[in-house]
Parts: sequence; structure tokens; C-alpha cells
Amino acid sequence: MLNREELGLSFQLLVPTRTAEDWHTEGRRDVIVEGARQPAPLVQEDKGDRSVTFRWNRIVLSNGEGVDIAVECRVRASADHVTFSIKIENKSSHFVENVCYPYFGDIAAQRSSEPLKTFLYKYGTAQEWSLRPVYDNLRGYYGTDYPTQVGEGAAYCGAPMSPFILFGSPSNGLYVAIASPSTELVAWQTELRPGYASSIDSRVPETPQIGGKDVAIRFAAVHVPFVAPNETREMTPIMVQAFVGSWHAGADIYIKWRNSWTKRPETPSWAEGPHSWQQIHINSPEDELRRPFTELVEIGAECAQHGVLAIQLVGWNDGGQDQGNPSHDPDLRLGTFDELKTAIAKIQELGVKVVLFSKFTWADRATKQFRERLQRLAIKDPYGDYYVHKGYQYQTSTQLLDINTKRLVPMCFLSEEYLELCKSEFRKILDLGADGILYDECENHGQALLCFDLSHGHRYGAPVYANDRYLIQLFRELAAQRTQEFLFAGEACYDWELETYGLSYHRSWSKRHIPLMRYLRPEAQIMTAVTGFDDRNMINQCLLYRYVISYEPYHFKGRLGDFPATVEYGTKMDALRAELRSYLWDGEFRDTLGAIACNEDGSFHHPYSVFQRRSDGKRAVVVANYDEHEARTVSLTLAISGALKCYRTVDDREWHSTDGQIRLDPQSAAVVLEK
Repeated sequence: MLNREELGLSFQLLVPTRTAEDWHTEGRRDVIVEGARQPAPLVQEDKGDRSVTFRWNRIVLSNGEGVDIAVECRVRASADHVTFSIKIENKSSHFVENVCYPYFGDIAAQRSSEPLKTFLYKYGTAQEWSLRPVYDNLRGYYGTDYPTQVGEGAAYCGAPMSPFILFGSPSNGLYVAIASPSTELVAWQTELRPGYASSIDSRVPETPQIGGKDVAIRFAAVHVPFVAPNETREMTPIMVQAFVGSWHAGADIYIKWRNSWTKRPETPSWAEGPHSWQQIHINSPEDELRRPFTELVEIGAECAQHGVLAIQLVGWNDGGQDQGNPSHDPDLRLGTFDELKTAIAKIQELGVKVVLFSKFTWADRATKQFRERLQRLAIKDPYGDYYVHKGYQYQTSTQLLDINTKRLVPMCFLSEEYLELCKSEFRKILDLGADGILYDECENHGQALLCFDLSHGHRYGAPVYANDRYLIQLFRELAAQRTQEFLFAGEACYDWELETYGLSYHRSWSKRHIPLMRYLRPEAQIMTAVTGFDDRNMINQCLLYRYVISYEPYHFKGRLGDFPATVEYGTKMDALRAELRSYLWDGEFRDTLGAIACNEDGSFHHPYSVFQRRSDGKRAVVVANYDEHEARTVSLTLAISGALKCYRTVDDREWHSTDGQIRLDPQSAAVVLEK
């Protein structure tokens, strides 16, 4: 997949000769150092270590200026992978802002006739972008020379949120990932050079050259270290490995590496088994004031009646959802602190848990607290300004038109002062007696990736994701002083966050949803939103991918009785997986590995999933029919030895024998057992 030697590259640096904030001074921002255009390096080979080190003691900028920046690159070969490391020794007066290493001149499918695409994590699922035969350009053509892919929004550009990227064809691929658990920012970036053959359909040239120019898809692991003058820094090492098979084979490489250093979080016993939740919102910045605290017990009674274990309460805090952040005082218009505390206690007496929606990422820019105290603790850009998140619109036409939206400012978790404020706000939740928190938007910091405010006690250009887990570790220490049964849940936790969070909540309403996070974390508690009034397909998705149901009628503004058909079907599904817990809950999720599902016409069927029981290795296959109108007959075969013997559907409690063929009604699902 790296097969055109003549297009090989080494490294690339960005070394501006003026700073970002001093735009009016002499010098340039876009000063590039191309490793391939430097004088020959010193080369040292270590045969015992199977490595080669290349060193440039002094580099030449693209403007012809020689500067005292030393670059040392090390390439080490292992049995099945190669590791690329780079060190920068900066004795110049400039910052080294970007370091591209490894920097590949072309990535191709192993067979030129096969399509090629990228695959990386995004919000509980996976994002795929096409590289060939069409190339998906993610950046406006006005700002680049070539069609370019880097992220899709700041949060999904690379590590630590997306610590690996796959370049895959249908039968094999290339795995590229960070090789140490560093929280430094590393972005994954590709370019199509020289550009499209046909821009009307984003088509990549089919020939090796076009217009006398080489056709290539370049790739760079982009480090953004801001190495200061008189500073030496080693970048996060990058691992590259080929694999055979689907994306699962690439993900398996990552899982093996991650399991060598990560650990599982402590989760309260009440959240470990099959169960379901209700999310309910009681206020927003537009002041619906839907339900006083004294009436919340009715919600708890309804949950107890339907066997729903937990309530996620949203909008209880001062100003409602997405207003007043980071305050976690109860909104006095809904009732007093003691009234909310009493309501929580009464709900708990019914056997229902109460988890309070919380948010520490942002400060509400419109508040007096932000203007007088918090502004200096906000994440700052290189110009000294805080970043601004556009915020969220609620209910009224004025706000839906984005006229009076509350703007949110990402705060710096690298500031000890802000961490102390977060701890103070978290204590209020503990004082209310809640069973847990669901930290909304714990997985991102908006547009902010680095913070440049030295008054926070960190370096210039420090990575803002560095303390995401540390904040929850601080909260855990506080909660442990009162109870061991407190749940820490978060929204769409990225993989490393699931070292500290006991549950991750996301929204996955798509028939093409890829259960990447479930594959990466077979044992994790993952919950998804169910909002439809006869939402059988989303309930089936929960069965397929071992997701906890979060019932959310009227976009989490309603009650369970508002959509009886959905609750009835969800209750049946939960009963089925409780019956088959050793397979469908405690077993290992294998996605589609281990079985093949085909339609009557011979095409592959979607969706289905495979669970493997840990005690004896026996398999269960969950197969669903997402079609709203047509029944389907699906043929199932196990990929290895064994045969599928019996099945039952969610709707029908009776077990039926099978020779591997299952007829599924519209919007139905079945579990087929090997035993």
C-alpha cells in the first residue's frame, strides 16, 4: 500500500518567522521545511534494534534561511509493524508549530481496481471517507491547493479522541496510530495531488500521472507541538501496520495495544446488568419550566411501573439546560434545593435511580460570573481571545432563528483554579443525593484543541484534552467519601474516557450505524436514545449492539405513557436479553465476525451481530429486518464449525428449531443459538 518509492517523503515542519498575534510585523506564517529538500542527513543504523536514525543538525527554511533547529527521525521495524519517532531540538528564535511525521508520499489500495477509504472513530460510531475512486474533500477549496481531508470539526481530527486511522480496501488495509498513551494532539491528514481529474464528481485520476504531474494521495500524522525556542521535544511515536480483512482486523491491532496499558472503570452494581432508562428535560434557556421538583416522583412511579431502572434528569440546574454553565445550583423557579433532594429520595424508595445531567466543559458567556471571574480561565487562542461555541437553540422561533442563543465558552481543564471550581459544583450534586451524573459533552471542547494562556499554569499551546480523565478521577475521589455506588456517565465517551466513565450515552439513529465503540469495548455500558412512537428498529438496534435503552418521547420532553408501543416492545426486548444474558450481555460482542447472513437473492444481509458466550464459546446471532414493510428470509451460517439450531423473536416467547433460515417480519429481530 506504500508502493511508489519515487514518491517517498521524510518529514515536514511549519516554522513561522512571525507569531500569530503579531500579524503586522515582518516575517511570514507559512514557512515550510520539507525534509526531502534538506541536505543529506547523518545516518546511524542499529541492527540489533532493527532501527535507523536520521539526523539533520541544522535545517533550511523554504525562504532559504538556515536556522538552528535539529531534527532526528528514528524508524524501527518490529515483526509486524514499523514505528516512526521524531525529536525536535529548537535552538532558533522561532516556534516549531507543526511536525508532519511520518509523511507518506502516496497511499494506494493493494489492488488498483479496489476502492480505498479511511475509517476512524466519530461520536460512538465510525466515520468513513472515500479516497478512491472519488475523493471526499472536507475543506473549502479556497483555503487549500489540493483536495484535503483532516477531521470533520475540531473534535474528530485525530488523537487522543481518534487514536488510530485505517486506510482500507474491502480485503485489507493499513493501520496508523499513536504508539504511546499520550494526550498530545496528533491529527490525521490526507491530500489528493495534483487534484481531481473531474471535479463535477470528485473523481481521482485513473492514471499514475495527469498533466505531467504524479497522481498521489499523501498522508501525514500532523503533530502540533509549538516547540518553543531553546526547547527540545519528542513527538508522540506513530505505529504503522498492514492487516488483512475488514476494519475489525485493524481495530484488533488497536485493542491489543490499548489493553496493554488501560484499565476498566469501577461501575456501581445497579448499572451492570440489562436495564433501561428514561431521559426527561424540565427546563431550557427559554424558560419552559415544565415540571416542578415536587412532581418528579410521578415520573419515578411511572418508571417503576414499566421496569425502567433510572431517570436522567435534564434542565434541573439554574437557567435550565445549556444556560448558566457551569452552575449546578437547582433552578429555584422549579423548587428549592431541599425539594429536589426530597424528590430524589422518594424516587429512590421506588427502586428507581436518579442521574443528574451535568456540564463542566462550558461557561455561559452571558453570565455575570463569566464576565467577572471565569473569562480568564477560558481556553485562549494564539491571539489571546477565548473560543466561542455557537450554542444550542431551544423552543421559541426567536432562538430557533439563532437570534438570542446562549453562546458557550470552552473552559481550561489545565487550570487548577477551574478544576477546583468544578469540584465545588460537583459537591452540590453529591449533596442532593443523586445516584450519578451524566456529563453532557464530556467528549469535546468545541473548536478548541490547544490553550495558549500561560497564566493557567501550562505551556504555550498545551493540549486541552489532557485532563479529561483527570477531572473524573477528582470527582471519583469526592464521591467515594460518600458511596461506592455512584455512576459516572458521559456523552459519547471516546475510548480512553471509558477508563473513568462507567457508562456512555450517544445517539445512533441510523440504519448504517457502525458499532465501533461497542467492538472496541465489548464490556462497556453504552446507551442510546429511542425517540420514535413505534420505534421497533431502534429497539432492535439496542439488541444487536448491546445498548441500554434511553426512552425519550417528544425529544426527551415527554413521559413513558406517551409512546406505549415503543415501551411495550422495549420491555419484551429487555426480557429476552435478560433471559439470554450469558450470550447477549456478558458474552463477547463480535459484530459480524463468526457468521454470514444472506438474503434470498444471495446478497449480504444487514444488520446482524454475533455474541460469543465466555463460558463455552457458543455463539448467538442477532438478526434484524429494518424494512418497514417487507418481510425477509435470511440464511445464517457460522463461519467456523458449529450449526445454528434454534431461534426466537422479540415478539414471540416460543423457541423454534431452524436449519439456519429465519423469516423476519418487518421491523422485527430474532436471536439464533448455536446450542
